[in-house]
Amino acid sequence: MWFLFFLYRYVGNLSRDVTEVLILQLFSQIGPCKSCKMITEHTSNDPYCFVEFYEHRDAAAALAAMNGRKILGKEVKVNWATTPSSQKKDTSNHFHVFVGDLSPEITTEDIKSAFAPFGKISDARVVKDMATGKSKGYGFVSFYNKLDAENAIVHMGGQWLGGRQIRTNWATRKPPAPKSTQENNTKQLRFEDVVNQSSPKNCTVYCGGIASGLTDQLMRQTFSPFGQIMEIRVFPEKGYSFVSQSPSAAWMGGFGAQPPQGQAPPPVIPPPNQAGYGMASYQTQ
Repeated sequence: MWFLFFLYRYVGNLSRDVTEVLILQLFSQIGPCKSCKMITEHTSNDPYCFVEFYEHRDAAAALAAMNGRKILGKEVKVNWATTPSSQKKDTSNHFHVFVGDLSPEITTEDIKSAFAPFGKISDARVVKDMATGKSKGYGFVSFYNKLDAENAIVHMGGQWLGGRQIRTNWATRKPPAPKSTQENNTKQLRFEDVVNQSSPKNCTVYCGGIASGLTDQLMRQTFSPFGQIMEIRVFPEKGYSFVSQSPSAAWMGGFGAQPPQGQAPPPVIPPPNQAGYGMASYQTQ
């Protein structure tokens, strides 16, 4: 079927209570609408729809009139519709950027627009909680070109997006599931692998896989031998924490070095194991 996309509008960030009838009633105030197609995926993503106008001038006016307008309490995103894809793009060989510290109101379209100046984007998404549908405060942007991704990491780290300064770093794909528990137990993360994958400016590490007993005091005792601690964020119920330290030589080479005499070495904490992506560390500016 041939689509005249200059007559179509994409409407996103919709409430799940919004219906095609309601959208047609609202957009028909701008100009006669031919149809509305609502897309509701069985995931944590918000519903979206496509509105077809009879006249191009009405479709163009809809952007100015409806973008940012609240419908049932949610601020909708309106843009030109693009050619739909019948299959999900394979981005496994593309270059993925982790984007952290996102404000709750930031959407997938927001981070895509923010990173678009650095090059052609193959995929972008804000990760949401499956139970609540709310943002988890981080997302990912994928580029076709490695240099574009590198530039985005360098220039977007510390920039303001919404009401917060965001963090950027390389994102790594989650490794395939092990064939057996025994095989999984024999594989350990090497110190050299972590160092080689981390930015030279990295001052913050993610510590995960802590089943019980995770406290601010535990993290402070574990990491204080390697340098001054700037900040600790602990999430006991989820079993992980973030530790930020001053960019001293002791910290940058801390892991793998011998601890002070008479002091036990710090425990080896495995890397994160999040759905789709993992992050060993992220850069602070």
